[in-house]
Amino acid sequence: MDIVSPTVTNLIIFVLAIYVGYHVVWNVTPALHTPLMAVTNAISAIVIVGAMLAAALTETDLGKAMGTLAVALAAVNVFGGFLVTRRMLEMFKKKDKKTVEGKQ
Repeated sequence: MDIVSPTVTNLIIFVLAIYVGYHVVWNVTPALHTPLMAVTNAISAIVIVGAMLAAALTETDLGKAMGTLAVALAAVNVFGGFLVTRRMLEMFKKKDKKTVEGKQ
């Protein structure tokens, strides 16, 4: 018999992950935002591979549905991260002199 239930252990890990993730994301400087997004995109890509494996190897309908949902949510995270990163990088581009002079 376990002293602490595995469900309680998993809940504690989940809460700690939320706490650490919150502080990591909100305390990052703007200069490090783009590299942080690149890392989270890579992690989400790994989650997609794991979710596809989990969905393919499970035998229950609930497992297949949860695996498919995990793939969909991780894919949204990856594509959204790429869009945000692209917008951040466009902010650092120099403006074309012709377009700046033409607007004035």
